[in-house]
Amino acid sequence: MRKSTLAFFTLLLSTFAVKAQVVATFDTFSLLTNYADTAYINYSQPGVDVGFNDGQGFFPCMYDTAWGGLWNGGFAYSNMTDSITAGYTNQYAAFPAIGQNSTIGYAVYWHGYSPTNYVKITDTAALGDTVLGFHITNTTFGYLAMRDGDFVTKKFGGQPNVEEDWYRLTVYGYLGGVQKADTVDFYLADFRFTDSTQDYIVNDWQWVDLTSLGNVDSISFALQSTDTVGGFGMNNPAYFAIDNFTTKTTTPASVRGLARHQPAKVYPNPAAGVLYVEVNNAAIRELKVMDMTGKELLSQKVADNKEAINVSSLPAGTYVVQLSDGSHLYSSRFVKQ
Repeated sequence: MRKSTLAFFTLLLSTFAVKAQVVATFDTFSLLTNYADTAYINYSQPGVDVGFNDGQGFFPCMYDTAWGGLWNGGFAYSNMTDSITAGYTNQYAAFPAIGQNSTIGYAVYWHGYSPTNYVKITDTAALGDTVLGFHITNTTFGYLAMRDGDFVTKKFGGQPNVEEDWYRLTVYGYLGGVQKADTVDFYLADFRFTDSTQDYIVNDWQWVDLTSLGNVDSISFALQSTDTVGGFGMNNPAYFAIDNFTTKTTTPASVRGLARHQPAKVYPNPAAGVLYVEVNNAAIRELKVMDMTGKELLSQKVADNKEAINVSSLPAGTYVVQLSDGSHLYSSRFVKQ
């Protein structure tokens, strides 16, 4: 009997890991929840990294007292909703005017003039593990500058199939201070298509998959574009917005700890029509079904200790059930037949 119990929980470890996914949503900062159309940078310590923590990441930020005190680069968290006003004064707004999946908060990145182009993993359980990715979009400042042009930025793709402009983010991974061999590229604008109707400037939230970077403890960002006339680097605004920065922890709990803290049983697996979730943690109040990119597909409140989820409409493939008790996330994979 003891061997059977041990085998059961060993098998369970491979399918249900405590805090397997942690998401920086940028929604819980008090400034964003109490005030509309605001953004935050700590202006109390010039020249010092005054960044912030969310999820399992540290998002750096610096400012300088020169020119009246300016943001010097890194991240600011924001809930700005202005997708109309062009120019630098609207630098903290994401063009969709809302967070991914209609949430209030997100973060805005500016490459700036200081070495703040990184995100560090702060939770020891996630160090040296995989960063799954994040959602990304253009800021209003950047999007309108590329779409319409301004006194610095050219209008991207002004002559289709002639002006083959692009704006690209490259993400680098690091482990123990050593840069990984692989990188991830994401084009925030691309006008190189033979069929010019496919040319685009990103104006919605899109997922950037970072799993190909492998195990990392920090990531950094580099921005490049074709708009470099004048010889002083990139002319278009060096900005983007991010949401749902998602890390994964796979450090296994002990079998004894798993037996004590295992929040739910998910079955059958594979599932064809109805998936059952038996909850044994009274604090859990919500469950979600997501695809492997982190996109939420189904959501429902947990009102009983056994919930039924109709997954018949999902295409065949692998999915994640995510449970929340308000302060922790628990995830389990299942296969839809």
